[in-house]
Amino acid sequence: MAMSKILVIDDDSTVRLVVKKTLEKQGYEVTLATNGQEGIDLAQSVRPALIICDWIMPILDGLEVCRQVKASPELATTFFILLTSRGDVADRVQGLNSGADDFVAKPIEMSELQARVKAGLRLHQLSQDLQTQKQLLEAELAEAAAYVRSLLPMPVIGKISIDSRFIPCRQLGGDCFDYFWLDPDYLVIYLLDVSGHGLGAALPSSLILNLLRSRSLPGVNFYQPHDVLNGLNEAFQMSNQNEKYFTIWYGVYNQAKRQLTYASAGHPPAILIFPNPEGVMNVQPLRTPSVPIGVLTDIGFMSSRLQIPDNSTLYIFSDGIYEVDQIVRENWGLDHFTKILLDLNLESSLDVVLKQVQTLSGADLFNDDLSLLRIRFS
Repeated sequence: MAMSKILVIDDDSTVRLVVKKTLEKQGYEVTLATNGQEGIDLAQSVRPALIICDWIMPILDGLEVCRQVKASPELATTFFILLTSRGDVADRVQGLNSGADDFVAKPIEMSELQARVKAGLRLHQLSQDLQTQKQLLEAELAEAAAYVRSLLPMPVIGKISIDSRFIPCRQLGGDCFDYFWLDPDYLVIYLLDVSGHGLGAALPSSLILNLLRSRSLPGVNFYQPHDVLNGLNEAFQMSNQNEKYFTIWYGVYNQAKRQLTYASAGHPPAILIFPNPEGVMNVQPLRTPSVPIGVLTDIGFMSSRLQIPDNSTLYIFSDGIYEVDQIVRENWGLDHFTKILLDLNLESSLDVVLKQVQTLSGADLFNDDLSLLRIRFS
């Protein structure tokens, strides 16, 4: 095992020598600095586990050394002991506010110093272990997030064009969506939102996507949206799913007849924008009355159907579009989002749409997972 590195910063040569010999007898690797600036420079190169620093020194005092050490990302976990002859509570508070982890009074009692160094190194090792675990967890979450993103479908260009945006509020979120052809005439489009955030929401979201994509729900007619929702509700009761429920909007488009059949379960309505004979853009919200999937057992879902006019655009989204700062949420909702869609050119990118949402809602960031689909029917 490598020796623990300790940096001693003191302008008193006698103190430096005594502390160095005492700690080296304990098996530590000790580096010495004669003033605060030299100590900071050595800390950057040596990367000690623990620093022992005098409070009163020329050039830079111990408080400033401590502040600069703790402000450095590479040294932030270094355990910092201040040597001081000051015993007032106010002085100790000042030292702690500067980032000091412990104090040793001058003149130094070496047995006390040895004990505090041992305790400080134990705490430093715990901090290092936690940092390592944090990095491993972040790497695993990033890998999981990349997997979730890999499940999402690519944009579609043609007579039916589809574009999308997926913005989890953390690395992982509970939103998920998909679109695929059941056969050459029937296109499935859906978006779901699992309650909660993070890994606990992302796992069931990915599971549901794979079930729907592989059509693995037994006894379900995937051409009938209400039948799909009934099958999901039977399979995903929240009492068996760690109290997780989800909302969903599910539609099936028959391109030969230009008919869209759809059903929703507690989900925001999809918004269909289409021109009337005079060329004026009309708006039609699309949803069916229901509760989220998994909340109730004895419930039946229903489908609705409508004819899709030429040159129509359908927007499907999660409720993250509303989840902005609490202060402005009272003045923000579906009507305001719909107005943005009408005011913007339908050729505007979805990035422009989301930027406009942030601008008009007054939110810098979305507070919930957000997914947005746009389907153009030529």
